[in-house]
Amino acid sequence: MELLTYLIDLILHVDRHLSELIQQFGPWVYGLMFLVTFCETGLVVTPILPGDSLLFALGAFAGLGQLDLTTLMVLLIAAAILGDSVNYWLGSLAGPRIFRGENVRFLNRKHLDKTHEFFERYGGKAIIFARFVPIVRTFAPFVAGMGRMTYRRFMAYNVIGGVVWVTLFLLAGYFFGSREFVKRNFTLVILAIIVVSVMPAVFEYVRERRRMPRAEGT
Repeated sequence: MELLTYLIDLILHVDRHLSELIQQFGPWVYGLMFLVTFCETGLVVTPILPGDSLLFALGAFAGLGQLDLTTLMVLLIAAAILGDSVNYWLGSLAGPRIFRGENVRFLNRKHLDKTHEFFERYGGKAIIFARFVPIVRTFAPFVAGMGRMTYRRFMAYNVIGGVVWVTLFLLAGYFFGSREFVKRNFTLVILAIIVVSVMPAVFEYVRERRRMPRAEGT
């Protein structure tokens, strides 16, 4: 419970915690941010680490001259791409073991085949759009690996998604983070980013729930 409380505080007050880290670690903070971004995208067990909010805050500190924007962009794009790649291979290695037995409850080979079909048909869009949805972006490459999405195809969209995601949020923080309104209401801005990020997933969930009664009635 204390860990969950700390993580919530870390996300909502990422500017305060980041300021403390910069003061304590100096240039080593770049390596730390690389590690956080890599873990948030590359390890399926760490989906609750800050992503969008952290990138925005880092951009804001770069706008204030406390961090170098170019260094952040290069390192974090690399971390995002590498993280998704590792996550893909984890899914690729774990998939056959998870779906090996036909008698495993709730898990069977048909699910794996359907996942493969889904990612071959919609995988590009799924990988790119998942970058902008908290938690989902951690699981998307893992599922792509489980579903045996072609690695070359996955990697192409992985690079596009990683570049767009990191660049967009860093630049948003860089240009808007120093505005007086944003500085005074940083927590509200972070909450707004989180809400906007999860809305596509919420809309999709609601739409699927509405479809279910129709499907059952046919």
